[in-house]
Amino acid sequence: MNFEAFILGCGGMMPLPYRHLTSVLLRREGDIFLFDCGEGTQVSLRRLNLRWKKINAIFISHTHADHVTGLPGLLMLSSQVDREEPLYIFGPPKTAEYVNANRKILDMYINYDIIVEEINPSVSGCVFSGQDFDVFSFPLKHTKVCVGYSFVEHPRPGAFNPDKALEMGVPCGPLWSKLQKGESVTALDGSIVKPEQVMGAPRHGRKFSYVTDSVAIPSIAGEVKDSDLFICEGMFDQELSETASEKKHMTAFQAAGLAKAAGVKKLGLIHYSPRYTDSDLKKLLEEARAVFPESVLTKDRMVFPIEYED
Repeated sequence: MNFEAFILGCGGMMPLPYRHLTSVLLRREGDIFLFDCGEGTQVSLRRLNLRWKKINAIFISHTHADHVTGLPGLLMLSSQVDREEPLYIFGPPKTAEYVNANRKILDMYINYDIIVEEINPSVSGCVFSGQDFDVFSFPLKHTKVCVGYSFVEHPRPGAFNPDKALEMGVPCGPLWSKLQKGESVTALDGSIVKPEQVMGAPRHGRKFSYVTDSVAIPSIAGEVKDSDLFICEGMFDQELSETASEKKHMTAFQAAGLAKAAGVKKLGLIHYSPRYTDSDLKKLLEEARAVFPESVLTKDRMVFPIEYED
């Protein structure tokens, strides 16, 4: 099953000609999920030719302008096509007020249901579930109430052992399919063969985590533990660590420390201060890689495949 993350915007505070404001899109087979919706989100969606009409849910970290100013346009854009499924929007308090105020003031024409659910920003918990995945939110520490998110697939069945199945008298065919679906079957000799007798141990699903606009509180590492891809703000270099602390942001060095403590597979830095040109960003990358070598700089319209471990 394909699973990819698209960086729609990597900038913080203000858009730049080559850097839209923060937004990340997940595509998992036919499902699409958006994390934050900064200014320029629509532009990247168009340039990547993504199926924005099929966005299932939008997850807002907080209601600072550089994370939500692209939302009104996206809601209106989605009304250009017929849509039967509702659009879910999750976020901390003020999210519903922001959405409703924009709909009223802009007199939006909306031809589909928008369901806004405000989450408790002070506790960790599941906020959205699909057939085989869950999305969790967890508290961050910023100048405004803010949350991070983790998208976690359910464990997959273990690998099927065809030799073991044949040995136990289960011929190749439909019975194998039943075993792989978790059903017991009757072997040729009349004995009952259970799935656990021919299946390996359950395998981990994939995990994506998203953190932006927060100081580097230790609890983040536990929430994003074992992520296959951890997108985390690295707004400043270490020389500006005091500025980062005052503004309730973190440095690339601190983000890398969280990635290392959490045992993630890859760290993608995001939400850079506009003071850094693209060439300046190499300093942030060097500081991050000194702590966590699997660190990369995200850029607008960069794509990250999220693969199974095995």
